[in-house]
Amino acid sequence: MEWYQMYMAPSAAIFYSQQPEGEAAAMLNNMRVYGSIFLLLMSLLVFVGVKYVNKLASLFLACVILSILSIYTGALVSAFSPPSFPVCMLGNRSISRHELHDDLCAKTVLTDSNINVNISENFNGTEAPPFTPSKVEKTTNLWLRFCNSSKLNAACDEYFMNNNVTKIEGIPGLASGVIAENLWSSYHSKGDLLEQGSNPTPSSASTYPSHHLPYIFVDITTSFTLLVGIFFPSVTGIMAGSNRSGDLKDAQRSIPIGTILAILTTSLVYLSSVVLFGACVKGVLLRDKFGDSVKGNLVVGTLAWPSPWVIVIGSFFSTCGAGLQSLTGAPRLLQAIAKDNIIPFLRVFGHGKANGEPTWALLLTAFIAELGILIASLDLVAPILSMFFLMCYLFVNLACALQTLLRTPNWRPRFSYYHWTLSFLGMVICLALMFISSWYYAIVAMVIASMIYKYIEYNGAEKEWGDGIRGLSLSAARFALLRLEEGPPHTKNWRPQLLVLLKLDEDAHVKSPRLLTFASQLKAGKGLTIVGTVITGNFLYAYGESLAAEQTLKHLMEKERVKGFVQCIVAQKLREGISHMIQSSGLGGMRPNAVVMGWPHAWRQNEDPQSWKTFINTVRLTTAAHLALMVPKNISLFPTNSEPNTDGYIDVWWIVHDGGMLMLLPFLLRQHKVWRKCGMRIFTVAQMEDNSIQMKKDLATFLYHLRIEAEVEVVEMHDSDISAYTYERTLMMEQRSQMLRQMRLSKSDRDREVLSCGEETVNCSPIHSAERSNNYEDRGSESEGETEKNRAQLVKDRNSMLRLTSIGSDDDDDTDGGTEKFSGAAENRRVHMTWTKDKALELRAQAHIPSGCSTPEGFRDMLSIRPDHSNVRRMHTAVKLNEVIVNKSHDARLVLLNMPGPPKNPEGDENYMEFLEVLTEGLERVLLVRGGGSEVITIYS
Repeated sequence: MEWYQMYMAPSAAIFYSQQPEGEAAAMLNNMRVYGSIFLLLMSLLVFVGVKYVNKLASLFLACVILSILSIYTGALVSAFSPPSFPVCMLGNRSISRHELHDDLCAKTVLTDSNINVNISENFNGTEAPPFTPSKVEKTTNLWLRFCNSSKLNAACDEYFMNNNVTKIEGIPGLASGVIAENLWSSYHSKGDLLEQGSNPTPSSASTYPSHHLPYIFVDITTSFTLLVGIFFPSVTGIMAGSNRSGDLKDAQRSIPIGTILAILTTSLVYLSSVVLFGACVKGVLLRDKFGDSVKGNLVVGTLAWPSPWVIVIGSFFSTCGAGLQSLTGAPRLLQAIAKDNIIPFLRVFGHGKANGEPTWALLLTAFIAELGILIASLDLVAPILSMFFLMCYLFVNLACALQTLLRTPNWRPRFSYYHWTLSFLGMVICLALMFISSWYYAIVAMVIASMIYKYIEYNGAEKEWGDGIRGLSLSAARFALLRLEEGPPHTKNWRPQLLVLLKLDEDAHVKSPRLLTFASQLKAGKGLTIVGTVITGNFLYAYGESLAAEQTLKHLMEKERVKGFVQCIVAQKLREGISHMIQSSGLGGMRPNAVVMGWPHAWRQNEDPQSWKTFINTVRLTTAAHLALMVPKNISLFPTNSEPNTDGYIDVWWIVHDGGMLMLLPFLLRQHKVWRKCGMRIFTVAQMEDNSIQMKKDLATFLYHLRIEAEVEVVEMHDSDISAYTYERTLMMEQRSQMLRQMRLSKSDRDREVLSCGEETVNCSPIHSAERSNNYEDRGSESEGETEKNRAQLVKDRNSMLRLTSIGSDDDDDTDGGTEKFSGAAENRRVHMTWTKDKALELRAQAHIPSGCSTPEGFRDMLSIRPDHSNVRRMHTAVKLNEVIVNKSHDARLVLLNMPGPPKNPEGDENYMEFLEVLTEGLERVLLVRGGGSEVITIYS
């Protein structure tokens, strides 16, 4: 619009200004009006169809070529016959010709006394030429601008009086040697005087020249970075072919050739034009932005041959052609992005006319262009445009270099002369130009680009052309995994890599979702989390069920904000699936080192012993795999992530040194908002002969070096006689074990037993009681020799700390109900589990055994059972330790206990479960922890 308003139709201006200071604002308002009109016309042309744009493109191209040729021709002609293009100078300072209403570049003129005006030679203000009686010296309009009156003895500006007014040729020609003067840079600040030469002439005036003087002042601060930003948009048309690749017959062939030719052509034209202008035009005229020193005449048009109108018309059509290309290519690019659904809120712009023309995208493009027109100032818009183009080119180069460096199999560039170093160099140059042009615009552009990328990544856009950053992530992950494979992590780098075992019900719902909540509260460990489940069945038929289970677990992970992976295994048996999962989870050095599973709730009342046997089997598997184990008991009572913070304590009962898991887990939990306000207390157990005071000091010193804040307390356990309650609990445990062995019959066996009893047969049991009695006696004899090896006991080591070993426990049923009230239920269990004759008759009645049927011999044996002495001692230890824990930690928010290992002999599994129940009885929230055999915390970190 600047060309149209200033050079083609200056009389078509709508806005005028009576004051010189308002002329720039009036011109910008005119540009806004006419720019909007031309934008509307070009948008309508593009809306009609791209074929009409292509037809006009040939006309526009011909005009541009003629304009370029005329410039080259005019530069060559100026070497022999330079055009007359005078510039008025006062000393070294350029004078605005708009201020010279009489068009006289002189201080005074000699006129004939009989003639009004006759221009004579310039008067320099210091020496008067000889006068004839018929000549009269008169002052000019320039004199009036610098002096207070038109008289020769008026007071004038000092610089005006001390310097001559001269005329210089603004275009001295190619052979003038002016290129030596223009070879060096000359940048100015806003408000500086436009002067000839790089060094301004110092003024002796006390104040800086006022803006009311007819000097030309710089309207914008110039620098190399600013000029790069202004110049760069002129060479951004090289991607026009790529933007219209959908309209090309053979895009793979046309785009590389066309783009390279466009780059070469524009580079040659612009660089040669810069050299020619510097070799033909005075520097003071080149820096005159609006041509005020030559009355706004077009410098390039004056230099061109044969007429300035060639340049005016060619430049106008060139800008129109560039606008049409932008309005043609940008909507198609926007439509492609919208159709790919990369940015969901742009989906509406993917629609268009029936022939595929991007109607809605064209409207958005026109709206954005209108914003640039309303800004009006090219100096303000150009750096912003440069940022967008440079970002585009930067990411194109980055994508090419990245795909090559990653050696992606599907990256097969057809261009023969491509090398990744060229793309990398282009990326670096684009990044440098961004900061050279405007560092603050560059930062803003990079922030916007990052936000757009994260938005796309968040919405999970994925198309068949893939994502280069994902390829980079794959390569980085592969490299990191290979590095991790070199050896086990150092203790200071240990972090919990969790395998969370969950169980699904018949409707594919997670039975204990709070297990995952608990795992999320350990996220301060910044470790790997794998959520796994096992589906029993045949993989050939249960694949769909497996996918549904994975989706259920993923949704639960999103709800609990757990970042990790899901692993669903289909196996014929639950135990086999858990074993496969423990063995195969993870990859390389990123394998789980800890297992989280739930406590089998109500295992005593469960007729199917597989629930708690699977639990014990999993404990054995984790021990064999040297994995740590965490078993939250009463998991339904654990807090959710949305519950408010509460004060209290996390109590750690450190009975066995398991590598520091008991120390590290409370620290990680306290990083979460749920546990942040809880304090930490550490209890250790000593006997009477131990030095409790020294043990407390040593433990406090150890915690100090670990940089863990916690209260320390040493609890002394007194040796005491075995109480009748302990004896009764042991008796109940062994009677229950014997009873379960007698009652382990399938439903058909029970039906047959009831039928035989109804016929008054002598033997009511399908299994001979004598065989059961003999088997039990054999096991009892074996247990005497294997007590120390296969069952749990309390041992006092050389540090006088009690250690629980081999009380026994194992696998996981993820459905810990945890709602049982321990304090009241303990007494009830003691009554119901004690074996009496009345209880035998009650059980027989519940089993539908007729009263006429005699009591099985195996049941009669239970009435005469005497508890094993080693079991009595173990029960005594568990009961006494439980009493101490309940006494100290009954109000704790969470209690962490060492989880003893399971017995080697599976015959003691039921006793092991009973020991754990007794150990944790009366505690609301318990976390049983079993170390993996390696140190996980150190003072050297």
